[in-house]
Amino acid sequence: MNAKTTNARWVALGALSLTQLIVSLGVTIVNSALPKVQATLGFSNGDRQWLVTAYALAFGSLLLLGGRLSDYWGHRRTLIVGLTGFAAASVGCGVATNYVTLVSARAAQGIFGALVAPAALAALAMTFREPRARAQAFSFYGAIGGSGVAVGLVVGGVLTQWLTWRWCLGMSAIVAMMALFGVIVSVPHDEGDHGVRIDGIGALLTSVSLFGLVFGFAHAVSNGWTNVGTWGSLVGSGVVGLIFWRWRADTAVPLVPHRMLRHRTRTGSLVALLTTSMGIYGVVLVLTYYFENVLHETPMRTGLYFVPLVVALAVSATVASARLLSSVGPRPLVPVGMVLSMMGMVLFTRLSPTASYASAIMPGLVLVGLGLGLILAPAIASVTAGTTPSVVGAASGLVTTAQQIGASIGTALLNTIALTTAGRYVRTHGGSTTDVLLRGTLHGDAVAFWWAAGFFGVGAVVSFFFLETGANELGQDA
Repeated sequence: MNAKTTNARWVALGALSLTQLIVSLGVTIVNSALPKVQATLGFSNGDRQWLVTAYALAFGSLLLLGGRLSDYWGHRRTLIVGLTGFAAASVGCGVATNYVTLVSARAAQGIFGALVAPAALAALAMTFREPRARAQAFSFYGAIGGSGVAVGLVVGGVLTQWLTWRWCLGMSAIVAMMALFGVIVSVPHDEGDHGVRIDGIGALLTSVSLFGLVFGFAHAVSNGWTNVGTWGSLVGSGVVGLIFWRWRADTAVPLVPHRMLRHRTRTGSLVALLTTSMGIYGVVLVLTYYFENVLHETPMRTGLYFVPLVVALAVSATVASARLLSSVGPRPLVPVGMVLSMMGMVLFTRLSPTASYASAIMPGLVLVGLGLGLILAPAIASVTAGTTPSVVGAASGLVTTAQQIGASIGTALLNTIALTTAGRYVRTHGGSTTDVLLRGTLHGDAVAFWWAAGFFGVGAVVSFFFLETGANELGQDA
């Protein structure tokens, strides 16, 4: 491989990692801007959730279809279309003058994000095939993508406090255009596999099922688990999901190929990504509430508090995962990462109103960051390893779907656990005095952190027994 080709590959890595960051930013960057957006456009508190939910619903429900379309159209073409659309939708967010326009633009971001995310991962998997280079590339990609949740809080807080909410929502357009330029100049052209048949019925069934799942968990956060919209959506999602699974078994060209989940390492990696997203997205939410409501920090300082997590994740991914994955495989890395993240969650259970950031908060963030760096790159690389060009998009769609479902479940469950436990504590300890409310909040947070630790504990057990030791490519059968 000549120097020019090698340089192009690493430029491609930067561009593809940037696309992953854009998708992650779309989830969290809006949170910091919500109060000022509401003040400007004048919508109700009940409508606030839709600025977050509109993106999540469109994104989560279309990921599997987006991955399959990238196999059909070609990953480079899909990225160009997706990034262009995402940039245009981001501009729409930044210039929106009313609530309906803003929510519509957020949904459009989610639709184009569902094209971008699996296509970027598929292009990365096809660009880096050699074990050593692959380990380095996926470690860098995982570090950028994994830090997106925290980076979104940092950037959102800074832009909202120092500029305006319009910059906060519209800046993704600038980043998307940078990524688009990188893709155009560095990602090789691929025609796609026009022999791939898109399972229209399967695509419809999965989209409906995933829509109901994401909507149900998002609805639970604001309306509770007994609300008919919550349990109706979740039950409906399950019923449609079962119909899809039966359809998948009978059809000759399923949206998720039959052979895709036969390998235990691929299945174990998807479970690892699911449980990791359940833990990290929920914990970031609970910690954000702790920083702002208990420590009374500004959105900008809240975002900056997550910087040690980002740094630790980057160090762990680029130093440990990049050097070890190609030689030892995913099994030694992912379970250790799960245990480290679990230990960080346990440290968070001891937070207090007067906790020192340096001694009580930062150690947990560092442990979680180190753990995530050992989990993400090996797990993502293992799902896409050994895939042929005709199904690598489908495998990438499974990765992003597992992460999105985990994020939805974790956010809803941990938020509900924290609030319910806090309310129960207040009722049994003498009413709504300031001191009791504060202690109740901290108790609810502690219980939520214990649950998050449990998610990572389950992930550690599953990954230990499912993943394989030693470098493997899962065989060219998927």
